[in-house]
Amino acid sequence: MLRKSYTALLTVVFAFTSLSIASTWDLDKAHSSIEFKIKHLMITNVRGSFDSFTGHVDYDENDVTKSKVEVTIDVASINTGNQQRDDHLRSADFFDVEKYPKMTFVSKKIHKADGGLKVTGDLTLHGVTKEVILNVEGPTAPVKGPMGNMRMGATATTKIDRRDFGLTWSKALETGGLVVDNKVMITLEVELIKSLDPHEK
Repeated sequence: MLRKSYTALLTVVFAFTSLSIASTWDLDKAHSSIEFKIKHLMITNVRGSFDSFTGHVDYDENDVTKSKVEVTIDVASINTGNQQRDDHLRSADFFDVEKYPKMTFVSKKIHKADGGLKVTGDLTLHGVTKEVILNVEGPTAPVKGPMGNMRMGATATTKIDRRDFGLTWSKALETGGLVVDNKVMITLEVELIKSLDPHEK
C-alpha cells in the first residue's frame, strides 16, 4: 500500500513538473512585423504588411516540437504604402474584408530541420483553410529585456499560391504573364514576451 502511494505521488510530481516546463509567450507588436511581397507586371516586387495582429506561443522549454503557435491578423490593416491599392485589396476583388475580416494560423505539428524548425499548420484566409509550412529560424535563446521581462525572437517564412484561397483577381499581359502574380512570399519577424505566471503577477 505504501509503495502504491509513493508511486502515485511520484506520478503527480512528474506531471506537475512537465506542465511547469510549458510557458506562454505573447507576440510583441511593437517589435514584430508580418510582411509579404508579390510580383507586379512580372518585373518587380510590391511589398506590404499587416499592421494589426495578435499571437502567442505555448512554448515547451523541454521539447520545442511540442510547442503550439497561434496568430490572428486583421486583414483590413493591410498596408502597401498606396491608399488606392490598399482599398482595392480590401474589396471583394481580393480579400473582401467585410466578409472575411480575419486571417489565422494555427500550428498542428513542429519538427526540427536544417538548423531551425518547420511548423506545419492551418492557414485560414478568405474563408478557406489550407495547410502550410513555416520555415523558422530560431527561436533565439531567451534574454531579459530592460523592463525585466523575458524575451525571445524568431523569423518565419512561407510561400503560398493565392489561388488556393480563392484570391484569383488579375489581368493577363499582352506579352504574357499577369498584372498580379499568384505566388506570395510571407515573412514574419516576431519578438515574444514571456507571460507571467498568475502567481507571479
